[in-house]
This record gives sequence, C-alpha cells and structure tokens, in this order.
Amino acid sequence: MNKAIIEGIDYDVLFLVVNSGIGSKALQIAKKNGVSGGTVFRGSGTASNSALKFFGLEDVRKEILFMAARKEVAEAALDDLTEKLQLKKRNRGIAFTIPIANLLGNRSCVYNTDAHGRKVEDRMHQAIFTIVDRGQAEEVIDAAVAAGSQGGTVINARGSGSHETSRLFSMNIEPEKEVVMILTEQHTTDAVVASISNALKIEQPGNGVLFTMDVTNTRGLF
Repeated sequence: MNKAIIEGIDYDVLFLVVNSGIGSKALQIAKKNGVSGGTVFRGSGTASNSALKFFGLEDVRKEILFMAARKEVAEAALDDLTEKLQLKKRNRGIAFTIPIANLLGNRSCVYNTDAHGRKVEDRMHQAIFTIVDRGQAEEVIDAAVAAGSQGGTVINARGSGSHETSRLFSMNIEPEKEVVMILTEQHTTDAVVASISNALKIEQPGNGVLFTMDVTNTRGLF
C-alpha cells in the first residue's frame, strides 16, 4: 500500500452553525487553516427564548457549514473560527466536531473496510439528527424543548423512501424534507430522543429517521 495514502480514521467532520451571510467568511477562515473545502447549507435556528418569541424573532436564518479535515487541522480551524467569529459570546454561532471512520473525495484518501471512527473518550454532548417531512420540524423542536433542549437548527432537504414514492406526469416526486439538528448534554439525550419519538411516532415506517452521534470540541454552547 502506498505510504502516501491516508485512511479516514484520523479525520473529523467540523460542523458550524452561524447567522446568514457568515458561512463564506467562515469557510475562508477554515481554508487558511488547511481545510480543503466545505459545503454550506441554508437553514433556520429555533431558540426557546421567551423574549424572542414575544417579538416573533425566535426563527433566525442560519447557514450550516460542513467540512472534513484531518483531526489536527479541524482542531486548529475550530480554534481560529472560535476566536475570529467570537463563538465564546452568545448568539454568535455554535461549532463541534464528529470523528469519522472513512472519507472519500479528498486527496490521497481511500476507503478502508476495517476503519472505525475514533472513540470519544469524554462524551459531554451528543448531536441528534431527525429527518422528517417538511412542516414537521417545529413539532420536533417542541418535543425536544419539552424534554429540556434549548432548541435546534432546521436544514431544508429532499429525500425519497420506499414508503413515500409518488409520481406526477410520469416523473418521480421527491417529498421535501427537514433535517433537525439538536445538540444535547449527554445526560438529557435519552429524554429528548424519547420525547421526539413519542411525538412524531418515528419508529413507525415512513414517519422519519432519527440518529444520534457523539460530538467533541463543542463551541458556542451556554
């Protein structure tokens, strides 16, 4: 095997949620730290702040940035992003990393069938991803908040499953989806997942998908 080949086990995915218009600036900062590139999604953030809700400002346009990089590169980029975007202040954004087992599409990376993601030794937080039909994200957020969550980020998406294929004029129609990303402290994850599952009946076919992931290096959480 070529010694230059890099296995994905030393890679992290860096997630960044910032206000609309900041995503491109964040990507440039990350690139200066060695990150090769990233993908920006548009979404909205929902906070459980009663003052914001009173003024109808609880839904804020957000940009979600996904970037994959070697662990040490991702950590350096995260530190620089934390300083330059002032993520230690409230409402400036959140960021975290997730170890990944494999990465393709980056220079010198190959798929390793025996690769395993690094074990997160100090699990303080977890990310809950819930994929539901468009219009149900608010119900997911409400269920999460009822179980102690502070809110989440909604990412617009499209998907097609075996239970929901439809056709119009001989064309497949892919139902629009919403991806709800919620960060929780580890000790509240089970309660939040149970609340979402009960409210959305996720375990029934066609009602959505929910999965959790251990995260590291969180920033911007208060």
